[in-house]
Amino acid sequence: MTIQAIQEEIIEEFSMFDDWMQRYEYMIELGKSLPLIDEQYKTDDNIIKGCQSKVWVHAELEDDKLLFTADSDAIITKGIIALLIRVFSNQKPKDIMEADTQFIDEIGLKEHLSPTRANGLVSMIKQMKLYAVAYQTQIK
Repeated sequence: MTIQAIQEEIIEEFSMFDDWMQRYEYMIELGKSLPLIDEQYKTDDNIIKGCQSKVWVHAELEDDKLLFTADSDAIITKGIIALLIRVFSNQKPKDIMEADTQFIDEIGLKEHLSPTRANGLVSMIKQMKLYAVAYQTQIK
């Protein structure tokens, strides 16, 4: 599935909820379903800088696609990273680098986050794209 198609799927899912309390509950559920990151990757190197809570993101290249795992010590943040992993994981680095993340604006996520969480969201996207840049050089 393409990054664009996944984003459209997320927009459709979020449109089913009437208010932001329901959307937060959904994000919390997404966070709970996030596969656990291996403890060996919970290092300072994998912490997202600029995030209020602790968020660890790890990336591996497999069959020319990036696979992300992550965790957070905050439940809303864990839901946010779960959304980003759904969009970016199992995609080619080039596609991640070129992707826009318009779904965030379309579901109204950024405007319903505190300023520090919104900054953290931007930092998570930036870090995932940096992984894509780094791994793109390894693809022949």
